[in-house]
Amino acid sequence: MIVLASASPARLALLRTAGLDPKVIVSGVDEDAYTAHSPAALSLVLARAKARAVASDLDEGLVIGCDSILELDGRPYGKPGTPEETAACWRMMRGRTARLVTGHCVIDVAAGREAAETATTVVRFGQPTEAELKAYIDSGEPLQMAGGFSIEGRGGWFVDGIDGDHGNVLGISLPLTRSLFEELGHSVTSYWR
Repeated sequence: MIVLASASPARLALLRTAGLDPKVIVSGVDEDAYTAHSPAALSLVLARAKARAVASDLDEGLVIGCDSILELDGRPYGKPGTPEETAACWRMMRGRTARLVTGHCVIDVAAGREAAETATTVVRFGQPTEAELKAYIDSGEPLQMAGGFSIEGRGGWFVDGIDGDHGNVLGISLPLTRSLFEELGHSVTSYWR
């Protein structure tokens, strides 16, 4: 059994497209209660916390926990939550390059073992006009996305390109997740539906 410790529809859709059919159990972890010395470290701390919270209530299965954070000028940007915070974030990102870091943690519940690592993708932002930015924010899409953007939806119009793993920007790196499965002695292909 595969369990995704995330409410992210993008992560779930990507895993399903890639052949898995995970059960979704949202961790309920309060992301604001955690800190770390860098955005990458914070993404890993949060991924572990989410996976561990869900795994603690299970007897078996592989639990996947992830957390994405946008790093710009060395500072972390999570989900902005409000239209005002989203607009401020976009005005800072417009025309710039940032790093999207996703912490990944896989826990083999029965064995009591875990493997964790981060994946980083460089994101080059376009320069949406104020009218485009307002329309995007009014859509509601960016409010619950790390850094206030997505590439799979309306936000894709405003991202000029990425360097690295596309799936990582969606919230989960398939190559890294495969590697974490292998570290725990599991082949991802044995879980394909």
